[in-house]
Amino acid sequence: MVDPRRAFALRDAFAQQVTRRLKVPAVEQRAYADRLQAALDGQTLGGLSGEYVVLVDRNANVQALFIYFRATPSDTWQMIGASPVSTGRPGEYDHFITPLGVFEHTPANMDFRSEGTQNDNHIRGYGQRDMRIFDFGWAQGQRGWGKGGISEMRLQMHATDPDWLEPVLGIRHSKGCVRIPASLNTFLDHYGILDAEYAALAESGKSLWVLKSNRQMTPWAGRYIVVVDSQRESRPAWAPAPGGKALAKVPAGASSAD
Repeated sequence: MVDPRRAFALRDAFAQQVTRRLKVPAVEQRAYADRLQAALDGQTLGGLSGEYVVLVDRNANVQALFIYFRATPSDTWQMIGASPVSTGRPGEYDHFITPLGVFEHTPANMDFRSEGTQNDNHIRGYGQRDMRIFDFGWAQGQRGWGKGGISEMRLQMHATDPDWLEPVLGIRHSKGCVRIPASLNTFLDHYGILDAEYAALAESGKSLWVLKSNRQMTPWAGRYIVVVDSQRESRPAWAPAPGGKALAKVPAGASSAD
C-alpha cells in the first residue's frame, strides 16, 4: 500500500504547474477545512478520507477553489493548493447562483473536451482546445433573474477564454458553472484528482476517450466537489479581485459563455 502521507507531495507539483495560485494563510486554511468537514457531515460523508476533495467558496468576496486531503478520518484536512475561480453571477437571464452542496464526479455524467471554438461574442467559453469539462450533472440552482426560484441547471467546472475571461477570475462572472484557470484544469486532468470513478471504469476494461494516455494518475483520486459560501462581507487580502484593466477588456455578453 502506498503511504498516504505521500499525497501531500502534490503541493510541490501544484506550486510548480498551476500559474494562478492564492496564498491562503494557515488560519484560513483551517477555517476552510472546518467548512469542508461540516459540508461532508451534512451528507453522511463525514468519514471521507484517503482521497482528494475540491472545495469552492462561491462567496462574491472570495471566489476561490481549494484542494484538500487527509489520510484518515481522525486527521485534519490539509490544503494542497488554491486558485481563483468565477461562479454564477445573478442579474441576467439564464444566470444561476452556483448551488451549494456536495457533488459527485461520475461517468454517469460523462466529461468531454473543449473544441476551442468561439461563440457569437468571439469568446471561447470552454477555453482552449482540449481543455477538460468536468460534468457534475443536473443540479437544483437558484435562478438569478426575474423572481428567482429554483430550476435545474447543468453544473460543470471548466477552463474559460484565456484572453478575456481568465484574467478576471476572482469575481462572479459565469452562468452558474465554476470557471477555473487553464493550468489548474490541466493539473486536475493530468493527475486525475477527481477521477476515482473514471479510473475504476477504465480499469474494468472500458475505453474512455476523455482520459489522456499520458496522464499521471494519483493513487488518491477523489470524486467530490464541495461548494460552500463563507458569508464574508468583505474581500480578504489573499483573494484579490481582478484589476480594472482586465475588467475593462471583457467584451459585452462575455458572461454568457457557459
